[in-house]
Parts: sequence; C-alpha cells; structure tokens
Amino acid sequence: MKVGIIGVGFVGTSCAKAMLLRGSCGEIVLIDLPERERHTRGVRNDLSHGEPLCPSTRLTAGSYSDLTDASVVVITAGINEKAGDAIDPRDPWGRQRLLPKNAAIYRNVIPQIAAQSSSVPIVVVTDPPDSLAEVAREEVHKIGANNPIISAGTFLDTMRFRIQIAQRLDCSPKSVDAYVIGEHGKTQVYVWSSVRVGGIPISQLIPPTYADAAAFRREVQSGVLDANIDIIKATDASQHGIGIVTTRIVEAILRGERFVAPVGIWNKEFGVTLSLPGKIGHGGVVEVLERPAPTTEDESREDDSLRASAAYIAEALKRMRDGGDFNEAPALTWADWSRRITPA
Repeated sequence: MKVGIIGVGFVGTSCAKAMLLRGSCGEIVLIDLPERERHTRGVRNDLSHGEPLCPSTRLTAGSYSDLTDASVVVITAGINEKAGDAIDPRDPWGRQRLLPKNAAIYRNVIPQIAAQSSSVPIVVVTDPPDSLAEVAREEVHKIGANNPIISAGTFLDTMRFRIQIAQRLDCSPKSVDAYVIGEHGKTQVYVWSSVRVGGIPISQLIPPTYADAAAFRREVQSGVLDANIDIIKATDASQHGIGIVTTRIVEAILRGERFVAPVGIWNKEFGVTLSLPGKIGHGGVVEVLERPAPTTEDESREDDSLRASAAYIAEALKRMRDGGDFNEAPALTWADWSRRITPA
C-alpha cells in the first residue's frame, strides 16, 4: 500500500519518519514543489539510510503522477504558525490566521491529487486543518471527484489532554479516557463530563492539592491549549507529535481498523468540518459517534461550546471567502470564549 505525502517540511518529514519506523505501509512517496526537489530528495536519502533497520518500506521522492495507485494522501504543505505569525497565545484567531495563504496552496494541490485519483482519501494536516478540510472538500466537489476529506482535527489535542491529566494523577496516559472535540485551535472543547481513569470519573480522582475541580481543570486546559506555541518557541516547529498522530490515522484507514479517534469530517448538523469521535476505516471515517442529548450542566456547557466552535470555524471561512483579514476579532470575543470553556 502506498501513501503520498504532499509537503516535505517539518511536519511532512516527521510523518514520513513515523510511518517508516512503524512500518505503516509498503511505500511512501514524498512530493513538494519542483523548486524544492533537491530538498525532497535529501529528506528521502536521509530517511532511507535508516530504512534497512525498519519494517520493509520503500521511500521515493516523486510527483503527483505517482499518486495514481496511492491508498491515502496526506497534505502537510503550507506555511506554519511561526512563518505565518500565529504564535501569540492571546490572539483569538490562532491558527485560523494562516487560512488565506494556506487555502491558496490547497486550491492548487487538491486538483492535482484528484486528477490522479478521484477517490483516494485525503488527510488534511496543515493548519488550520478543519477550515482547510472545507477548502479541500469544495475543490473536490468543483471537479466532480469523490475523495473523502478528513482533517487531523483534535486527535493531537486529545493526546495532550490525556497527558496533562495523567501527569497530575501519576498514571500512564494510556489509562486515561478523555477527548477534545470541535476545532483544532482556540475553540477546542474539553469533554470533562466523560473523562474516566480505570472507569472512575475524574471528579473522584482529583488530588487534594487542588482547591477544587475547577482549579484542576483550568491547569490542565492551560497545558493543552497553547502547547503548540510553547513547542514552536522552543524548537521552531511543532512536528513530532502530529507526525505520529497522522501516522496512526493513516494506519487505521489502510487496515480498515474502525479505530475510534476525534478527527475532522464534514458535519451536516453544524455545516462545517470539525472533530467528533469517529470510526476510522477503509475510505476514511466510516461512522461518526454522535453525542447524546445533554443531561447534566457539564454536558450542556460542552454542547454549547461545540456549537460555538462550529460557528467560529464558519466565521473564519466566511472572512477568508470575503477577502477579509483576521485583524478584527471574531464575533465571540476572547473574554467570552474564556468564560465559556473554562469552569468558574
């Protein structure tokens, strides 16, 4: 099985490395702009020197014509947060500030993928992934193709959420059952109502060193929300975590696993792409696990926050389509949003 990776920068390279180490597929094709051919081949050569020690995988530096028989295509092409000046933790637009420039790149990339295969699943990783998945979906429909579009969504945020909780409970993150849904960014929704460790509700496990549950939640959320900015300021790019997460999505598609993870797919109710837990299998997300009607205060808060997150994505897309900039704050102010997502 062949996986194409479009964009061989920090994240594209990390995706390829993770796939190579895990033996995710039989062949990885690295594709970038013609003027970056030397760079692409250099990355391919560098990774291939470790290939004999990994599960059998063929690495090639190719072109769009090599995607004819691809099983999955991953797009990481675009400017990142540092290059796009999107690393201010107080900026209410966050990653969405990258949308106009990266949308232009996607409008060029998507038709070239679909021209080779009109049905290959496309995994959108470039920031902001949810909004760009909408751009990709529109481009696919324009040319009459049927490529399923999935964004990496809040899968990485979910891993960060579990890690932050586990560190405070002194347990393995693998033992934490917790999800982040909605947008991968400022309006992500922490599903506290369903957090469990060993089947026990998180409310029963909060250490006595915290004044109350709200203090615990605030500290955890603070460690998740701008984790990418902390990493970028330290290393120039947030790349390795998303590389592993993307690889896991690709594996679930290739193997038809029906593995459940929060990835972005177009949602009829909200009218945009956002993340909800879904079964990932052949062809992409084969089933979304819809949230039940809220019955508690926490669940009602989360339901409201999910709707607000969808509205935020829709507003960013409208602003881009109208040719506007992201200097004006979104309709939902940062102060309003902070009150919404952070327990009192």
